[in-house]
Amino acid sequence: VMMNTLRHHDGEKYDLIAWSIMPNHVHVLIKTTGDLVRIIQSWKSFTGKWALANNKEYGLAIDNDADKFWMPEYWDRFIRDEDHFDATVKYILNNPSKARLPKDYFAYGFTGCVFDGVEWENDVKELYDLLGTKDYRKDLDRLFKDEKSDFKIAIVVDMWLTGFDVPFLDTIYIDKPIQQHNLIQTISRVNRKFEGKDKGLVVDYIGIKKNLNHALGLFNNTTAADDFEDIDKAVIIVKDQLELLRQFFYQFDKTDYFTGSPIEQLNCLNRASEVVLMTEQSEKFFVDVTKKLKAAYNLTCSAEIFNEKETDEIHFYFAIKSIVVKLTKGEAPDTAQMNAKVSKMVEEAIVSEGVEEIFKLDDNKANAIDLFNDKFLEKIDALELPNTKIKILERLLKQAISDFKKVNKVKGIEFSERLQKIINSYNERSEADLLDYDAIQADTSEQILDLILKLRTEMASFEDLGINYEEKAFYDILDMICRQYGFEFDKTKMLELAREIKKIVDDTARFPDWSDRDDIKAQLKMEIIVKLHQFGYPPITQDEVYKNVLEQAENFKRNR
Repeated sequence: VMMNTLRHHDGEKYDLIAWSIMPNHVHVLIKTTGDLVRIIQSWKSFTGKWALANNKEYGLAIDNDADKFWMPEYWDRFIRDEDHFDATVKYILNNPSKARLPKDYFAYGFTGCVFDGVEWENDVKELYDLLGTKDYRKDLDRLFKDEKSDFKIAIVVDMWLTGFDVPFLDTIYIDKPIQQHNLIQTISRVNRKFEGKDKGLVVDYIGIKKNLNHALGLFNNTTAADDFEDIDKAVIIVKDQLELLRQFFYQFDKTDYFTGSPIEQLNCLNRASEVVLMTEQSEKFFVDVTKKLKAAYNLTCSAEIFNEKETDEIHFYFAIKSIVVKLTKGEAPDTAQMNAKVSKMVEEAIVSEGVEEIFKLDDNKANAIDLFNDKFLEKIDALELPNTKIKILERLLKQAISDFKKVNKVKGIEFSERLQKIINSYNERSEADLLDYDAIQADTSEQILDLILKLRTEMASFEDLGINYEEKAFYDILDMICRQYGFEFDKTKMLELAREIKKIVDDTARFPDWSDRDDIKAQLKMEIIVKLHQFGYPPITQDEVYKNVLEQAENFKRNR
């Protein structure tokens, strides 16, 4: 049962790499980008319920009054590197032996690992080597997935039965006993949709009908859905979250989305996103509710519990969330649970009304030319969605400031604080301010646009001073400390001092490992102190100057 549970979502929610099922605990190594807590909870939930229900029949020796099978805690760690990976796999595979279990003990039969998609359970080395090299197996994989390839027939044992998707594959011949989830995943190899393919054929040589009916029964009743949760509870959660969203949008006219033309549907989505972005609280409420809705709906969607109207409404909220999250966090639209029509609509909606500019930053590299281009700013300024406009400007400016910090940390922090002050003021507006809401939105947009222009001017200011941008970073450190300690210092001398500090830093940077060596950093500090003294810069500031110069120098090293 434990082994089948681990394999149930293998190739979908995670990749199963190594395992060892011991008498009183389990070791598992998986690769996943999903929620580890939910994955482990699903394993424990299903196997725990099964163990308690079958305690007497299988003589599991669980106390009759027990209501839990697993301990609440579990121990996990992330793999650091290749050596750590190899050591972990070896540890898992050697667990039964390390526990000094007899060689014929069942735990040895439930210990194994997967290398390059091939399941290995202590095969004889000569037989394992017949599988060929990793590159050879990759070539086979590629050829079998190529519709035009001559490689049309593959005889497999465990390879390619799960997590191996070939949409045009239409026939599978089965002549080995397969049960439960493995059987479901095996026959699923031929159920993928493909142009010109109207069905998948399963040729049964061994008699799998009984096992298939049992597996389908488990899937539809016992496990119910993705995470082995109680489907009835999930349905209740979906209905509860839907009601909350209906109340949230009770004054919003959704008619255009469900009955309008394509352009009316797109505009409706953008207007709905605008409602969500009205305040920081409304945005948080909507995102939290739709997150719960999606988690519960994932458990129920395959059971076709909700009618077409309800499903369309659920997709409507998913579409809005995708746009909102994209605007605020830059994450790709999540269309995995949407039908093709709604998925396409989301992609079109986020590139309408000029909003597409925000999605050029998916690679996390600031597109400064776009941001500081007058035509681009005019296009953003012309947006008729005020909340959306503010979110776009905020995110673009944050991205540009983040890149500017790599060049000039002091000024970058200063601009971050100025932007945050504007955003805080906008988010903290009171209910009374709603009477003048349009003016507040317009003023906030103007403030951010003005800050963009000031950032553009600041980024080019080194040219007017006759120094380069790295020297300007050190000049700004000296100028900041002057203001911080409240003293005057000749600007011409400050420019020359900045150049000298830059030379000292460049000389230090000759050593690749300088930032890790205390002796070199001590020499850097001494040279800076001497240079400050030569220029008459107040001694009280020495530690502060060194600290900021060191941070800026390390900044240059990371980002050059």
